[in-house]
Amino acid sequence: MSLLFDKTKEVTKTLVPVVALVLLISFTIVDVETDVIIRFIVGSILLLIGLTIFLWGVDLAMNPIGEHMSREVATSKSPIKIAILSFILGFLITVAEPDLLILGQQVEGASGGSLGSSTIVYMVSIGVGIMISLGVFRLLKDKPLNKFMAITYGIIFVLAIFVSEEFLAIAFDASGATTGALTTPFVLALSLGLSNVKGGKKSEENSFGLVGIMSAGPILAVMLLSIISGQKNIQGDVGEYIFQEGIIEPILEAIPNLFIESLVALLPISILFFILNFAKFRIKKGELGTILKGLFFTLLGLVIFLTAVNSGFMDMGRILGMEIARMNMGLLIGLGFAFGLIVVLVEPAVHVLGEQIEEVTGGHIPVRLIRTTLSIGVGTAIALSMVRIVVPEVKLWYFLLPGFLIAIILSFKSNPVFVGIAYDAGGVASGPMTATFVLAFAQGAATSIPTANVLVDGFGVIAMVAMAPVLSIMILGTIFQRKKVVDHHPASEDMGIITATPAKREDLYHDCLLVVVNRGYGENVVDVARQAGATGATIIHGRGTGDHQTVKLPIINIELQPEKEIICLITGTDISSNVANNLIKDSELAQEGEVAVFISPTVAMIKDLTLDNSFLAD
Repeated sequence: MSLLFDKTKEVTKTLVPVVALVLLISFTIVDVETDVIIRFIVGSILLLIGLTIFLWGVDLAMNPIGEHMSREVATSKSPIKIAILSFILGFLITVAEPDLLILGQQVEGASGGSLGSSTIVYMVSIGVGIMISLGVFRLLKDKPLNKFMAITYGIIFVLAIFVSEEFLAIAFDASGATTGALTTPFVLALSLGLSNVKGGKKSEENSFGLVGIMSAGPILAVMLLSIISGQKNIQGDVGEYIFQEGIIEPILEAIPNLFIESLVALLPISILFFILNFAKFRIKKGELGTILKGLFFTLLGLVIFLTAVNSGFMDMGRILGMEIARMNMGLLIGLGFAFGLIVVLVEPAVHVLGEQIEEVTGGHIPVRLIRTTLSIGVGTAIALSMVRIVVPEVKLWYFLLPGFLIAIILSFKSNPVFVGIAYDAGGVASGPMTATFVLAFAQGAATSIPTANVLVDGFGVIAMVAMAPVLSIMILGTIFQRKKVVDHHPASEDMGIITATPAKREDLYHDCLLVVVNRGYGENVVDVARQAGATGATIIHGRGTGDHQTVKLPIINIELQPEKEIICLITGTDISSNVANNLIKDSELAQEGEVAVFISPTVAMIKDLTLDNSFLAD
């Protein structure tokens, strides 16, 4: 129950600002019908309940399922099996994603039926499956994520030349639609599980990036669909939007369809898990019971959440967009920025990503820092989307192509952990909340502005929201890397070696060596030390404290302490200097591991021990 309480508290803090802003606008600026306001309030309460239960269910079920399946993928010795299983996982988790089904219906209507909903859904799911397979191989082979994504988006930039603005918007919107409330937690758990099983010095950065890789699949799939089918433009008219009437009735009417959609979304991956459990995993009954309970809560929470969003938020977003666009263009842009700042914090997947970041980095990248960056990025993206609606000369590709290009360039200068987080964040920010309330707000605004195209401008909003977090967090990672301060201690005889106050040499039999390196290089230290004559070691995970190894980010004034590994070696006095020198002279440990060695004379009882305490074990 403690976990449930924590989830409730977390969701409440992020939801209240959204509700407060909408109600403030409704009571002061825009005249909104009473039943719409009441339905919005009821929907907000349901959203709080649904999102809390959903996140609880994800912790109980989707994370363990993803970890078990990732272990099956990572431990397989057959490349063909890895490719097939990865493709199936990516395809099944995507094909029934509710956000993607909605997008497919929108594209079918916008294209006058020439592009069917099922065609879009299956093409996008195939694209996701292929990219998941490639992403798994990249992770297992330790290939750099920045180079992989640079090649992928290079192909996207080339294909973008051959597709129209409408298909460009649909392609990037499809990317956002595939990273919904269900797919993102599962893929994040899969990525974390693969990284844990594989291990190695890149385990931290390998825990992120698979969602970003997955998000590129729909872009490529839709672009190729446009090129192969020969269709350059979408045709069709959007019918008049019909506002729902009443309070309880619209909510009750939405539940059956959303229940079926959510059930269908969960069934494929659940069935695959139980088949593999029967054939391979054979997990204990207690854990299996917890997973079953978690699946039930995931389904229940997802139904309540989607019901609240669709029945309580869609009409409110549409009305606010229409009325504010009629009143003042500048106010429309300003409120777009304000909505972006706070709406992204209510996305379920943003919470899941934040929890994984804290878990993987041990808190050295604070969740509030990531959420703040996401808020600013998405707020700017929605404000620029409002500019597109207001100024017809401003095109979508003016923002998308330069934005991703700059992000790719920064990925080679950014901290490696931030590269994966940035690409993942682009997917998690464009979830069901953004795809409903924000999309409705933009389409309402486009309806009231004669020069705007509801289809093109509406689709482009999600594309902008998907791009902004990638760029903003990549900028944050670059700042983190540039301001990283490495403290170089003075050495006694060789650089990087610190010797404690010595006791009398005739009393000494052993030396204690404390070796401090970046996370992931502990095993390298042990290997080098053994080659120099050391016989054993203890590895402790720690974190920099004080002024050493500290990164202080400007404006938000947050200090980030990178994780370290402290290796304790007890060696004979006759070989300790040789061990220390070999560690310092190892090029990989010196350049990438940022090794520092501390030597203290040791006897049966520790004597005259004076060690630098710049690092404190967790």
